[in-house]
Amino acid sequence: MTSWDGADFRERVQAVLDAFLDEMGDRLAPLGPDASRLLAEARRSVRGGKRFRAAFCYWGFQAVRRSEDADEDALLRACAALELLHASALVHDDYMDASDTRRGRPAVHRAFEAEHRATGWRGDPEQYGAAAAILLGDLLLSWSEELLRRCGLPLERVAAAMGLFDLCRSEVITGQFLDVSVQARGAADVDAAMTVLRYKSAKYSIERPLHIGAALAGGDDEVLAGLSAYGLPLGEAFQLRDDLLGVFGDTATTGKPAGDDLVEGKRTVLVALALDAAPAEDAALLDRSLGTLLDEALLTELRRIIDDSGAHAQVEGVIGDLVHRSLVSLEDAAVRDEARATLRDLAAAATDRAV
Repeated sequence: MTSWDGADFRERVQAVLDAFLDEMGDRLAPLGPDASRLLAEARRSVRGGKRFRAAFCYWGFQAVRRSEDADEDALLRACAALELLHASALVHDDYMDASDTRRGRPAVHRAFEAEHRATGWRGDPEQYGAAAAILLGDLLLSWSEELLRRCGLPLERVAAAMGLFDLCRSEVITGQFLDVSVQARGAADVDAAMTVLRYKSAKYSIERPLHIGAALAGGDDEVLAGLSAYGLPLGEAFQLRDDLLGVFGDTATTGKPAGDDLVEGKRTVLVALALDAAPAEDAALLDRSLGTLLDEALLTELRRIIDDSGAHAQVEGVIGDLVHRSLVSLEDAAVRDEARATLRDLAAAATDRAV
């Protein structure tokens, strides 16, 4: 492979996901129409998105691949497994955050809740939506392991990758619990917020996909260490960009309501920095407004507080520093030159974005 076409890659990953869900549909067909409804929502859950996790897995593989490693279809199936994991996390995350939308359409729990309400079924529509989202997220999580395990690459390499995949899942699930606990306590310093960021997002979005891809190509510990030096700071920068978009992003572009992170009460690094630096009256207003419904005037005021505190500019500066550290480390990593060039491009795509 001599060039990287991101749009083509996303289409190929989608084709793999569609084919896998077709197979799962055949498996679940004997369970009847309810199973078909669950599968239809699974299909919607895996459509769209930036496919960064699949891309970093792919280029972790390409970083160390040998000339005989030519089974592109098997590699794409392995990469697509990361997207099933991501879809699972989003379904559960939207329910835990009480988010109404995802990518411009109702979140899974809201879609099933609305269906229950429209058909006049017995019981609590919200409880039904919650149960459906939990089960769909669990199903997608199970399928992610199955797709990786059956991807078709050599079994000894898949076994090595599965160990890293296990670690990735443990980290992201525990990181999510740290996040839930921080929100419940209603307080988070910058260090606590960074710990949540690192384990809930940074590792699972970039570092671990790189590791899984490299393991599938037979990469050793030295290669994985080099990819960590590039991938972990880049993953942190990636999530910090998400945190900025969660406050300042445009709804038409992000597919999420304006200021969604503030409405959900997220104690992000951005918010922690603002609370530390803002004048006492501004900090108190920001603190008590987190996790409440915000009208446009209050949202504008909270954005002003974050800007005036210097937190917005500080996070932008940290993103720049982390990306620089990542790219410097990439130059020293034991990876193929073709992969190095594309990993530079992916670093820009992951951190210089509006969605």
